[in-house]
Amino acid sequence: MKIIHCADFHLDSAMTSNLDLVTARIRRGEILRNFERMVGYASSQGVEAILLAGDIFDTSSASELTRNTLLHCVVSNPGISFFYIRGNHDEHFSLESLSRSGKTPFNLMFFGNGWTCYECGGVAVYGAELSGAKDGFYDGLNPDPDKINIVMLHGQISEYPDKVEYGIDINRLRGKNIDYLALGHIHYHSEGILDDRGIYCYSGCPEGRGFDECDGEHGFMLLEADQKKRVVSGKFIPFERRRHYCVTADVTGCMTTSDIIGVCSHALDEAGCGSSSLVKLTLSGSLDAECEKDISYISGAFADKYFFLKLEDKTKVKIYADDYLLDESLKGEFVRTVFADGTLSDEDKAAIVSFGFKALAGEEAF
Repeated sequence: MKIIHCADFHLDSAMTSNLDLVTARIRRGEILRNFERMVGYASSQGVEAILLAGDIFDTSSASELTRNTLLHCVVSNPGISFFYIRGNHDEHFSLESLSRSGKTPFNLMFFGNGWTCYECGGVAVYGAELSGAKDGFYDGLNPDPDKINIVMLHGQISEYPDKVEYGIDINRLRGKNIDYLALGHIHYHSEGILDDRGIYCYSGCPEGRGFDECDGEHGFMLLEADQKKRVVSGKFIPFERRRHYCVTADVTGCMTTSDIIGVCSHALDEAGCGSSSLVKLTLSGSLDAECEKDISYISGAFADKYFFLKLEDKTKVKIYADDYLLDESLKGEFVRTVFADGTLSDEDKAAIVSFGFKALAGEEAF
């Protein structure tokens, strides 16, 4: 029996903290289509069950487009059982709101605050929402040792689960005849040994939504449950349409915008950024106060090469006041005046001198 384990789509996420309004809207549509694409993949591969391990939606509400699309995916694939457990983002999502009629498709199963078990093709699928966890929560889980048992939870494995919101005490799950612990909440793929019988796995998010999700590939787990051998094996399937890249270019020593663009180009090529990528490019290092640097021009040089580019300037200006001690020019007098001001920090002095040099050159300082 083939099963897909996925989580953390965060459908209808705003994403405006990283992206402009137009790009964010495009990305919302792409992530929704990625859900459709995953279900299409499941159908083509003969998958019989999809485990939706939480945060499928980003908030307690969802657009009509998103609700209708998800419902269409479920209804048009009657041969696939969908198991949906809510996470911390969609814990207040009204399951009844998925359908205008309020009728739940027969192949869409939900979990509540207590443990619920469904039988699917000889596999027992257990799940419970951690938002309703109480004393004795783990004691209520008692899978049959003679069956293949999959357990779904959305939360964070922690040594101190009581001190972490949605904390999971993995030690309380050991020895419970679990073959596969399907987890959601952590946005990168990871897995490990649960006990002598089973493993635990975070599928990660199928598609990155921000520059805090640059590490590694994103996708889902494709599982194979062998009833005869009573074993669950799986492999990670990369499935993201676009990748996020965080690239830092050390532009120390550059004296012109062209020099900086050259260093950035090399750094971006080294990182392997493709034309469909979302890129956060950070300039670092120290620049001479007389360096000619135009951030808008640098950004424009790469704007058409990637789907989205965000440029951050974290360079520092280096000023050697001693170089201007005997300089009789206006620059020299300006530097000496600024550095004689004891109320300014060294960082402020460098910034003021840099802006001043631009002003003296007849350029815009900001």
